[in-house]
Amino acid sequence: MASAQELVQSCSNIFTLPEIYIRVRDVVDNHESTMDDLADALKIDPAISARLLKIVNSPFYGFPKQIDTITRAVNLIGMQAVSDLVTATTVGRTFTGMTTDIMDLSAYWRKSVLSALMAGRIAKACNIEDSERFFIEGLLRDIGHLVLYQTVPQRAQSALIESANLNTPLAEVEQSSIGCDYAEVGAELIRFWGMPVQIEQAIRHQLTPNLAGEYALHASIVHLAGVIADHHESTNPQAPHTLPFNPYAIQTTQFKDNTWLPLLKEAEAQLEETLALFSPMAMAA
Repeated sequence: MASAQELVQSCSNIFTLPEIYIRVRDVVDNHESTMDDLADALKIDPAISARLLKIVNSPFYGFPKQIDTITRAVNLIGMQAVSDLVTATTVGRTFTGMTTDIMDLSAYWRKSVLSALMAGRIAKACNIEDSERFFIEGLLRDIGHLVLYQTVPQRAQSALIESANLNTPLAEVEQSSIGCDYAEVGAELIRFWGMPVQIEQAIRHQLTPNLAGEYALHASIVHLAGVIADHHESTNPQAPHTLPFNPYAIQTTQFKDNTWLPLLKEAEAQLEETLALFSPMAMAA
């Protein structure tokens, strides 16, 4: 048995975010920083700058005119939005070289991007301000499994099979067979990276949003998005027809649980083009 912290520490040399993430985070965390400071930090990494311009000019934002400079992009979408995009793109870059004989990485990133799209749409449907902020939380929702499949691949695979065969929640099986679950491990990786506490708490408490305290809204939205993405990607014929939404998450967000299917169809329509922007395969292209 191993703790989530031990598993993350054992592969900390593999899961290291690039310097540009640290630079951008330092600028955003400094209340005296200006938009020009952020643009200057981004220009140090031409690849990330080019990727950001591609995202800002994509249907993801839908601006009517071409945005041709980083300075203009930063001024249009703001510091926090740029920081979130840098996080999303650098996370993808971090895993471009990861290989595993067991885990289907393309399927993993497909579900992660679907979770991200669903998180943003759920937040918007619930009239939550800055709904786009939830994209990154949805994207990182299942990142603990990358650590599990890197550190204890056989046990992680066995837990997945047992969960499907017994129709038991995967986290419950992982707790009994590994000693921790993907939510705990993901939260520890987020903490190791020094990301904002709201992201760490949203990932940690996605299965128990009632324990997230002041971050309950974030954990609830990640929970709802994850349930829908898991259901959509499930190949288990015994999967329930009624989605197992946590009642506390429904109450906290005021989400109308009969609206998830139209939101899923919207997310599916945008999935391929968003994958082309954020997945590691896109980073390597």
